[in-house]
Amino acid sequence: MAGMFPAGCPRLNFSGVQRVKIPRLTATAVIAAAAPPGGGGGVTVVDWAEATSSFFEGDSRPIMLFDGVCNLCNGGVKFVRNNDRNGRIRYEALQSEAGKKLLRRSGRAPDDISSVVLVEKDRSYIKSEAVLKIMEYIDLPFPQLAFFLRFIPLFVRDLAYDNVADNRYEIFGRSESCEI
Repeated sequence: MAGMFPAGCPRLNFSGVQRVKIPRLTATAVIAAAAPPGGGGGVTVVDWAEATSSFFEGDSRPIMLFDGVCNLCNGGVKFVRNNDRNGRIRYEALQSEAGKKLLRRSGRAPDDISSVVLVEKDRSYIKSEAVLKIMEYIDLPFPQLAFFLRFIPLFVRDLAYDNVADNRYEIFGRSESCEI
């Protein structure tokens, strides 16, 4: 995967992760169990919220995780960037190492590229909830539109989201590398 993203693709620096006590997180933060390196018989418990807390130490802006090879997703990131004049959101490809760690923090499998994810310091959003939350961060009229879209039941919004997400490569195509 490392060769998949050219040098121009934005990446977060996750070297030198420090252990820092952070306040109790919401239900979307998960403490996941992972097998230790070398495939030993024991289980090591990793607190992914703590392991990724360095992403929010110097910069508390939320991070939008997106499929770096999906043309629809790349277009969505460009749209958000063009409508986020104050730079309130950061971006990271789901396929990057930082993206995989943030997926784990959000309670998702590290190879799950099925949904856009918005990761805030204390909470994560997926599918239509992520899209609506992203709309709240960008310029007018999108926060107001997000307010009205919240009246549509979550299961209906996520059904529509899943239909597009499941067919995004067939409809919009994919690129060989991250374009952002």
